[in-house]
Amino acid sequence: MKGIASSFFEACETGKGWDGCKDYCLENASFSSHAEPLLEVSTIQGYADWMQGVCGLMPDCDYEIKSLTVDEENKHVSFFAVFSGTHTGEGGPEPTGLKGTVDYVYALEFSGDKIKHLTKVWNPHYFFKQIGWE
Repeated sequence: MKGIASSFFEACETGKGWDGCKDYCLENASFSSHAEPLLEVSTIQGYADWMQGVCGLMPDCDYEIKSLTVDEENKHVSFFAVFSGTHTGEGGPEPTGLKGTVDYVYALEFSGDKIKHLTKVWNPHYFFKQIGWE
């Protein structure tokens, strides 16, 4: 689980989209987040493609994993990480040139050797303020 989760995390956080993430997930893997920009996203496919867009808006985006937890008994892997990026890319709001940094958590639930659900916990408003979107 740890290897699959880590490979998925890397693909998703570097903007590989669904094409780069689908081999690690069930076909209809679900997604949830209470963060406003993601309320309508219900599949990992949708989230992976959304992250691909984020990486386009912030070509220098990066992450630092602070903690990785594996719960074999409950078939869960969680990441606590810090995302950073500078809004310089085209395709969204006018580039601000401002950099933001935000903590976030991925909680992955497995079925066999595939991810069946991802929950993302983060504070988009904190990040959006830093990059000048609010």
